[in-house]
Amino acid sequence: MRILGIDPGSVTTGVAMIEKQGRDYVCLHLQSLKLGQHASFHQRLGEVFSRVSGLIETYQPHEFAIEQIFMFRSPESSLKLAQARGAAIAAAVVKGLPVAEYMPAEVKKAVVGTGRADKVQVQHMVKRLLSLADDPPADGADAAAVALCHAYRRSSLIVAQSEGLPPAKAELLRHLAQSRHRSRSGQESWTELAIRRARKEDTP
Repeated sequence: MRILGIDPGSVTTGVAMIEKQGRDYVCLHLQSLKLGQHASFHQRLGEVFSRVSGLIETYQPHEFAIEQIFMFRSPESSLKLAQARGAAIAAAVVKGLPVAEYMPAEVKKAVVGTGRADKVQVQHMVKRLLSLADDPPADGADAAAVALCHAYRRSSLIVAQSEGLPPAKAELLRHLAQSRHRSRSGQESWTELAIRRARKEDTP
């Protein structure tokens, strides 16, 4: 399973391609795309579309995850970010990829354990979780965090469905999956523990 994560921006866009190999996720590509410094805003949107499309063609991901926007103090900045997101999402939709969106706080909580984590903390955890040799660039690390957040949510839903658990219990599985990857311990037991807890809550 390959997932393309995107941290959108109209000046710099973070991209990361991760793949599940055995029990772990590995990084196939991670980069902060510097868009044309002297290009117009519309040209930069076109560059987001073309470069994301190129990554999809090269790595053939199965799913696409992107960070949702949050409101800036400047409405103009929020609008530009929304348009950059749209260009990246359009590239995924044209290629037939399913799109998932996550709020920044949700991504941080999935990877670091708190929705108030700063960029340095996200970089540190991405480096650790993906066993990177060097510190990743900030925007690329954010994109990898989005991809990991989606991977954790996806795996928890699959386990919940296979065990016949109610969809509401998938949230518990997701939190335990995230903790398991952050701690790198209990790799064999986290699913069984989550299932026992979920079933116990359903017992009158």
